[in-house]
Amino acid sequence: MIKIDKIHTISNHLSFSRILLSAPIYYFLQNMEQSDFHRYFALFLMILAALTDYLDGYFARKYDQVTEFGKIIDPIADKIAVGVITLTLFFKGLIPLYIFVVVISRDLLIFFGGLIISNKIGRVLPSNLLGKITVFILGLYLVLLVVGLKDYPTLFNLYNILILFMSILSLAGYIIRSIEALRFKKNELL
Repeated sequence: MIKIDKIHTISNHLSFSRILLSAPIYYFLQNMEQSDFHRYFALFLMILAALTDYLDGYFARKYDQVTEFGKIIDPIADKIAVGVITLTLFFKGLIPLYIFVVVISRDLLIFFGGLIISNKIGRVLPSNLLGKITVFILGLYLVLLVVGLKDYPTLFNLYNILILFMSILSLAGYIIRSIEALRFKKNELL
């Protein structure tokens, strides 16, 4: 059960700010060909959003404010921010279709799978190190695309392979963790 006093924490406000940053990030990415200002301000906002992701976890642990609401809002904020950036860059022709499909599918499977698992075990599975590494690599990829990664075909192709590999690996890791959590819950009931 989520308690209202557990919603208003520094960490949760940082996660919520990441959701709010998605709109101006979209605007500046959509218009980045107009001027260097648009491109670099989009980059600044993307880095700011990434910083809020790091800081929300830091403050949650430092002030012992890890909450069930935080375990929900943080990944939702990540998925909204990454989804907006990925969609925008895909429609601008900077992300190949197969990367777009893998990244979006992974996020949707983890999100909806997480809802099902949470309902069955009565708690939210927190993100793990593999998921965090994957999101970091994906975030770096998105930043590099904005600064011109596609102009370097070899590096671009290598990074696409890395994104594909990490996305599949982290999804497999999440599935394994979910199965283990379901088994643990089942054994707990016996």
